[in-house]
Amino acid sequence: MRHRKDHRKLSRTSSHRKALLRNLVTSLFQHERIETTVAKAKEARRLGERLITFAKRGDLSARRHVARFVHGDDVVRKLFDTVAPWYAERPGGYTRIVRIGRRLGDAGETALLELVKSPELKEKLRKDAEEAAKAAKAAKGAAKTAGKSAPAKGAGAKGEGKAAKGTDGGAATAEAPKKERAPKPSRGERFSKKGMPAAPKPSTRARQRGKSGD
Repeated sequence: MRHRKDHRKLSRTSSHRKALLRNLVTSLFQHERIETTVAKAKEARRLGERLITFAKRGDLSARRHVARFVHGDDVVRKLFDTVAPWYAERPGGYTRIVRIGRRLGDAGETALLELVKSPELKEKLRKDAEEAAKAAKAAKGAAKTAGKSAPAKGAGAKGEGKAAKGTDGGAATAEAPKKERAPKPSRGERFSKKGMPAAPKPSTRARQRGKSGD
């Protein structure tokens, strides 16, 4: 029998156990589902359901009581504004434990601790998510079309300047053809073996005359 056994100690000191349960309950309200061992899930469920009952009250005293235990103002706000209205007409049983087997290593029995959602609530959340996705997609498309329709910076002024330059003083619109440049001589053609500038080579006709003695 469990006489005088109020809770599981979880092989931890009082401060360590309190910090562990605060983290578990905070993660439960933030992500709506957590995976942990069965013993930890049972202890976190007790505290989580008490805090949901406080959140259903909705007054300032209840908010301060929850804020002393749950980490983060955003999680407290979600608990009071989002999670608590789900169970406005539910007297209890806000969470469920689903056993998922034993983990590798120490063979500890693990489970999922999650918030209970009715079929009507699941359908409502699904529709809200679809509407939010459609609104985000429409806003993104509107921003993209607005960016395309806006003229590029300085594009109008540049176009006006080109038009004025082409019509002023009867200037020719076609550009003058560029002169073809002769290929640059290689280093061997410009310098001799000793590094001095090489003399220009005689033409083929002059070399033939020198050989024939003309």
